[in-house]
Amino acid sequence: MWGCGETAQLSVAQGTGPRPELPAPTKTLLPTVNIAPATGWPQGSAPQAAAGLQVGAFASGLDHPRWLLVLPNGDVLVAESNAPPKPEGSKGIRDYVTALMMKRAGAGTPSANRISLLRDADGDGIAEIRSVLLSGLYSPFGMALIGERLFVANADAVLSFPYRSGDTVITTPGTKLLDLPGGPINHHWTKNLLASTDGSKLYVSVGSNSNVGERGMMLEEGRAAIWEVQVDSGAHRVFASGLRNPVGMAWDSAGQVLWTVVNERDELGSDLVPDYLSSVQDSGFYGWPYSYFGQNLDTRVEQSQPALVATALVPDYALGPHTASLGLARSEGGKLPASFAEGMFIGQHGSWNRRPHSGYKVIFVPFQNGKPAGAPLDVLTGFLNEAGDAMGRPVGVAIDARGALLVADDVGNVIWRVSARP
Repeated sequence: MWGCGETAQLSVAQGTGPRPELPAPTKTLLPTVNIAPATGWPQGSAPQAAAGLQVGAFASGLDHPRWLLVLPNGDVLVAESNAPPKPEGSKGIRDYVTALMMKRAGAGTPSANRISLLRDADGDGIAEIRSVLLSGLYSPFGMALIGERLFVANADAVLSFPYRSGDTVITTPGTKLLDLPGGPINHHWTKNLLASTDGSKLYVSVGSNSNVGERGMMLEEGRAAIWEVQVDSGAHRVFASGLRNPVGMAWDSAGQVLWTVVNERDELGSDLVPDYLSSVQDSGFYGWPYSYFGQNLDTRVEQSQPALVATALVPDYALGPHTASLGLARSEGGKLPASFAEGMFIGQHGSWNRRPHSGYKVIFVPFQNGKPAGAPLDVLTGFLNEAGDAMGRPVGVAIDARGALLVADDVGNVIWRVSARP
């Protein structure tokens, strides 16, 4: 099965930027499946940093670290998490095959269901203090701190916990702020959080429950969207929709414009559809499942919505097909070389539906006047070995208190720290 499908005719670069090439969909009897088997890092090895940068392990020996939050005192929170278990008897043939693929890609282990705290007390770039801040969670992912309340997005709800600066353990049970779409399928289970600059709202990214609505749109209620939630009450609304799987979110430098990276749909061939980075308009619709990258129709969707498609917004910047762009961090506060001063860092988890592979690296999209400007720059590469095995897969990215870039690697079980070379 792993040899099924076709091969890309375009380069990743041709599917990148504000005006990517969008060829006709490629139809095959079976979808392209090109898994990079997860192996982990050989002893003493590490990814390769770009010129002028150096990389080292900030923390290792973690359990599927996915997402990061840097606290005001410099402590780093990491969500060690994986997909929630499926109920017995819920797996059809498609679910069975998907489970095999995820296991091969390194995502088949039970979820640790915890948030760990990492502290670099002596400032040497290595966390020598580690504690379990929260345990017994349900596939946690996004985190946000507002005042003395730490919010955590489980796979099915947002919880609030009391937190004071310097805490290393929280034993108080969480208070539920609101439920999130979950259920036995919960196809895109990762729910991310971003606080508004004034702390009055949370923005919650909620991925779709399918590839292109093939399970029925009733199961997509509230999904493929970013929610806006009132922190004091849990009241919420859909802020933007038609976003197949929005994950990373970040504010612009003024704290006014919301940006996100979105995983686009699969099974249209190796050259389609590019994932993207985009500003997010209030009440904006971005196409899913009816169209992609604006108003390019997906003919697989049975119930067309021409009036809705006519409103579909074109994303700002394509990130290449099947790169699985997940992590997003604005460069502000970073102390890397000048070429990385203004823009967004993006963790690309890597493809399964493209031949050859795409993603499996951390890139930087430079900005000018608040918009992407120019080709992306590689920041961290070398996650695949010569045999095509994945020694690591980058996910969440964050700027730490001393201006270095942290990268969560959920196959290598490492948090990498990228800093300027002396």
